[in-house]
Amino acid sequence: MNENLFTSFTTPTMIGLPIVVIIIMFPSIFFPSPNRLVNNRLISIQQWLVQLMSKQMLSIHNNKGQIWALMLMSLILFIGSTNLLGLLPHSFTPTTQLSMNLGMAIPLWAGTVLTGLRHKTKASLAHFLPQGTPVLLIPMLVIIETISLFIQPMALAVRLTANITAGHLLIHLIGGATLALMNISTTTALITFIILILLTILEFAVALIQAYVFTLLVSLYLHDNT
Repeated sequence: MNENLFTSFTTPTMIGLPIVVIIIMFPSIFFPSPNRLVNNRLISIQQWLVQLMSKQMLSIHNNKGQIWALMLMSLILFIGSTNLLGLLPHSFTPTTQLSMNLGMAIPLWAGTVLTGLRHKTKASLAHFLPQGTPVLLIPMLVIIETISLFIQPMALAVRLTANITAGHLLIHLIGGATLALMNISTTTALITFIILILLTILEFAVALIQAYVFTLLVSLYLHDNT
């Protein structure tokens, strides 16, 4: 039976019911809650990484922007752990779904924009019209800046979806090619298998990098509006 190339991206079901909510909540199990912390190396490494990321992302923010610290740290941990768990065999990666990524990007983007309109109304509206613009170009620039503003959440979601989906497809294709070449040429199959291992290592890096890029862009949008 021929398997569809995009079968791994379909939402899994159990007894006819989608279990994507359970899958989305699953990564939180790996992060201990404060009331059951035990001093060990794993928790110490987690705390060190969280402090390092928060220090790097929040160093450019003022007091109003630093209020979002918990949101930003939760976001990068959620996306990163979800991407990594999606690399396990017979698993499902929720971040390959554009609808879910839009569900994260649009509220975060809207929150930063509304924050800017509330605290920096004049500065936020000034972005639509750079200083010194000729009168004839004012309508065109306002339209272009408005479109670029509303396209930001789409760019966030599409970037994450495309990178994660492309990596999964490459692993699927090269893995299938390796199995097909085993009966034809052992040497060629060995070469493709080495490429598959290297690509898998790269996907682990991409999973973490995309989580960082998504959160960093949200942080930059927040910095522009606080």
